[in-house]
Amino acid sequence: MNKIKLVILSIFIGVIFVGTQSCRRSASSTTGWEYNNPKNGGFEVAPFEEQMTGPGLVLIEGGTFVMGQTEQDVMYDWNNRPRRVTVSSFYMDEVEIRNLDYLEYLHWLYRVFVPNDLATVFHKALPDTLVWRNQLAYNEPYVQYYLRHPAYREYPVVGVSWEQASDYCAWRTDRVNEMILVEQGLVSLVPEPSPEEYFSTEAYFVYEDYEGNTDRRLQNIVTGEFRNAKMEDGILLPNYRLPTEAEWEFAALGLIGNTLGERILERRLYPWNGQITRTDDKKFYGDFVANMKRGKGDYMGIAGYLNDAADATAPVYSYWPNDYGLYNMGGNVSEWVMDVYRDLSHEQVSDFRPFRGNVYTTKVIEDVQENIIAERDSIGRIPEVPVSDFKNNRRRNYRQSNNINYIDGDYASIVNTDGRLTWTFEEETSTKMYAADAMNVIEDGEIHTLVTDRARVYKGGSWKDLQYWMGPGQRRYLEQDEATDHIGFRCAMARLGPPIGRGR
Repeated sequence: MNKIKLVILSIFIGVIFVGTQSCRRSASSTTGWEYNNPKNGGFEVAPFEEQMTGPGLVLIEGGTFVMGQTEQDVMYDWNNRPRRVTVSSFYMDEVEIRNLDYLEYLHWLYRVFVPNDLATVFHKALPDTLVWRNQLAYNEPYVQYYLRHPAYREYPVVGVSWEQASDYCAWRTDRVNEMILVEQGLVSLVPEPSPEEYFSTEAYFVYEDYEGNTDRRLQNIVTGEFRNAKMEDGILLPNYRLPTEAEWEFAALGLIGNTLGERILERRLYPWNGQITRTDDKKFYGDFVANMKRGKGDYMGIAGYLNDAADATAPVYSYWPNDYGLYNMGGNVSEWVMDVYRDLSHEQVSDFRPFRGNVYTTKVIEDVQENIIAERDSIGRIPEVPVSDFKNNRRRNYRQSNNINYIDGDYASIVNTDGRLTWTFEEETSTKMYAADAMNVIEDGEIHTLVTDRARVYKGGSWKDLQYWMGPGQRRYLEQDEATDHIGFRCAMARLGPPIGRGR
């Protein structure tokens, strides 16, 4: 009986303690001042549980893994030596960006920019449909119909350069955040947005007089004035972007399905288990698990039993997803990632969130009579400029804005024309280890590497690749303004806060 009373008393004390703590959550634990109280200055703290999952995204729980080579290096590139790294949790598109998705993007650009004499913005985004042409093949049906015909709506968009893919990600960020604000009644849809005043997430954070603002906007609890949502409110999502090479490779391997505790029971060669490209599922035994080229001249198998049921690309939801729920991380189309290509990137980049390609920028914002004024450019975006190196001269973590060539091509690691390594403090422009662009390979009589600062990594195998390229560790590169008939893309987004979702 006494034990029962003791248990009841313990529960009662626990309830009182939890209730007390709940009451204290509305006040600062360091100063005791109440949050959201207009009588003491009105420091606002918005309620927040966790980041919302954006449309089309899947949460990729991060962790450590061995990045790089999983297959024998039969090409002898030696550009993906295995190395253990850690990737933070992030979000990634469940499928590749479809033709339908990209047509929606083109439609929006057309109606906003073409009637306002800015057709170049629309034309700049158009995929190169001529990538399908081959001098000794008849591919004109793909040239004419692949992008726009409804039969190909669910197929991955191709003919898109790295630059075009990055622009799409920026546009998608604005459209998703605009719809979030519309659904919460904070803004109204603008039926005919102008090139200078369309909804831009960055501009919305700076400007208070956005054209679509409503009377239901958030209020300053002290003055009662209406205001736009701020970063601190946690309403808007982070930017959509291309995944880094490490993120893409980590997500493709899907090792979350091959772990027991902290042990990885089987390090995969491909996004699926095993060393072949067919399933051992009894119901579908022998079916292909990816869209690929089986051998010379064999893209889809024999009539009556097509091995992968696709002559070129396949619908984005074809085949089985990996253990993260991502489709076609091996096969169908290769995919752009953010990284600038270097042969030795795996050995040089950080082992935490590895990435090569950082160019630090700052927005062009002026302070005129204590009012923040950001000048939007001709297409409605706040322009950005590289961070001044003068302001970085006393920093410990970086000294210059452009870090693409850090440790590999900067002033401290320049290779002279005779092949020797120099450690001089000459100006960076005096000798260039990597050409600025592909048309500048021969400069002043000196021959430079074909790898440039504009060479971007693309990952994964495609419909026209053999099994070797299905391994997530394989890496290739292409100039960022070029496109092919076998490279597409999918978007990613940073995961903010705890790496594990509340549903875990």
